[in-house]
Amino acid sequence: MTEMKNNSWTCPQCGTVNNARFCVSCGTRRPELFDEPAVSEPLKEETAAQPAAVSEEPAAQQTSQTIEAVEVVEPAEPVQPAPEVKTEVKQEMKPDETNADKQTEVRSASRNTEYSPYPKASAPKQNRSHPVLAALLTAVIGAAAGFGGGMVAAKKYAPQPTVIYQNAPAQETAETTTAAEPSTAPVVAETTAAADSGRLTIQEIAESASKSVVEINTESTVTTSGFFGGTYSAQAAGSGVIISDDGYIITNDHVVEGAQSITVTTYEGTKYDAKLIGTDAKSDIAVIKIDAENLYAAVIGDSDQLRVGDTAVVIGNPLGTLGGTVTDGIISATNRDIVINNQSMNLIQTNAEINSGNSGGGMFDAYGKLVGIVNAKDSGMTNSGTVIEGIGFAIPINTANMIAQDLIQNGYVTSRPTIGVGLSTLDYDYNNYKAGLYVSQVYEGGAAEAAGIQTYDRIIAADGTEVSTYTDLTRVLTGKAIGDEMVLTIERNGEQMEVTLTLTGALDSMRQN
Repeated sequence: MTEMKNNSWTCPQCGTVNNARFCVSCGTRRPELFDEPAVSEPLKEETAAQPAAVSEEPAAQQTSQTIEAVEVVEPAEPVQPAPEVKTEVKQEMKPDETNADKQTEVRSASRNTEYSPYPKASAPKQNRSHPVLAALLTAVIGAAAGFGGGMVAAKKYAPQPTVIYQNAPAQETAETTTAAEPSTAPVVAETTAAADSGRLTIQEIAESASKSVVEINTESTVTTSGFFGGTYSAQAAGSGVIISDDGYIITNDHVVEGAQSITVTTYEGTKYDAKLIGTDAKSDIAVIKIDAENLYAAVIGDSDQLRVGDTAVVIGNPLGTLGGTVTDGIISATNRDIVINNQSMNLIQTNAEINSGNSGGGMFDAYGKLVGIVNAKDSGMTNSGTVIEGIGFAIPINTANMIAQDLIQNGYVTSRPTIGVGLSTLDYDYNNYKAGLYVSQVYEGGAAEAAGIQTYDRIIAADGTEVSTYTDLTRVLTGKAIGDEMVLTIERNGEQMEVTLTLTGALDSMRQN
């Protein structure tokens, strides 16, 4: 029973309260009697939906817009549903067709479409939707759903590019970045900028670092023998780097070796007489000092942080006449085992131009910091006739500065371990002596004396590594510290034996000799 009060009534299908003859929501007719069951009936179709006709206009009078639709054929009476027949109908808009006609067609189809939020059991479905409009709406909704789904999937699952450098980010990029998925571009850009913030151009390095590099000229007395023998004065030139504002300068041992007088010329052109503080032939490092204040000292870097490919800027006095010359290149290698004057050294290799007179000068990194002391270059030709170019070497500043500080404080190197012997190399067998490395002197108070090593003992191996030259032995000693143990295999009177000794520091008896 449908309840009716006054002139209003409640729709039995959707529950809407109405005053009119038909339900304004679903179109159900108002019941005639109070206890008469309500029967829902759709509104009568004002116009029957007609299938779209195929235009028979000539092709020249039709536009290129084509709408594909699917018409569903339904039986007129509520009988068993027949199989659906799908017919593709192409309708082309005529040139004289207006938007008003299309809107009228859409409104007509809307009025003929029944809508109800509740199921209707008693009334059969009688209306048909317009096939063209249904197909068009289906295509639009499907395209929108597909596009939206594709955008969501692309954003959620597609890999995001990492931006290394970005000039001006697009506005839409900033807007589409969400809190849940933050972009990594700003982080990478800031990290890169922070890493490069202290890097200098070659010009900036030259302007700052050149102030700490000096020219060194030496004079020494040389005595020769023979028919043209005699005594004469020899001059030499090199470079150096100021390492303290009160006048301490680091250079190579071979630059000042045997010099009776040393003259230093600073970046500004001021000349000073210098005195020798200390030298160390094993590391090829020497320290001299001038009486001056407020000098421009180099900023000491960290050679352990160098990598192959890093910037290398060399500043020095090539040929002894071109002070302040700047050349640049890269770090070609960070740890080359090179033998110089029978000493095995671990050096930095660079392709920056190095010439005679650059010895003792500075190698600087991309931040203008001192990372090496130039000491050698390969030049000339190989045995096969190949010209050697672009191969120069420098002592790592971590090693050079440690030696320099030891020389400043003590006048000699106290931190280097030693065996406490003098050595000689025999290049070929002689009488009862085989070619090899022999002990020529045992110094008092050293590790060799304590272990019982004697003169004429031949050293065959050190810590299991075969040795036959002084250079071979120095390679094994590299990396050892005072107090470390070393096992020497020696031959004495045709018999081999192993001797364990504890390394000591520099000996007074060695320095006196």
